[in-house]
Amino acid sequence: MSLAADLVAELTARNLSVAVAESLTGGLLVAELVAVPGASLVVRGGVVAYATDLKRSLLGVSAELLAAEGPVHPEVARQMAVGVRRMLSIDGIPAAIGLATTGVAGPGAQDGHPAGEVYVAIAIGDRVEVFHLHIPGSREDIRKAVVSESLRELTKLLHGG
Repeated sequence: MSLAADLVAELTARNLSVAVAESLTGGLLVAELVAVPGASLVVRGGVVAYATDLKRSLLGVSAELLAAEGPVHPEVARQMAVGVRRMLSIDGIPAAIGLATTGVAGPGAQDGHPAGEVYVAIAIGDRVEVFHLHIPGSREDIRKAVVSESLRELTKLLHGG
């Protein structure tokens, strides 16, 4: 089975929902999840907040934080994960899990951050974990690797890692 299929099976068994906020992955992460039959039972949806201002207006990322640090920052990823849980809530109840990606896919650096510098955040309840990744390769390699690493980190967290 694939990482996504394993994760969807795990979420289904635990009756947990996931909401996804993506920047550099541009929808690839939620697409990987929804490619799995039965994903509709657990995937609430996804928000592609590629533009910095959408991180603020859609996901509630602090305007001051974005102005001071830019979009490639661990706190931005954290706020995106928390914000997407809230945004894709059901009757005011947030999704169980928020999963967010932000970083630089390349080919060049952005705002002093090299291509391949990425933050992935996972919000489960009151707990938020942020992972700082440095991924080598082409733009396509980086984006695909972020999807895989995001799924892998969420699976590890669900298993107590």
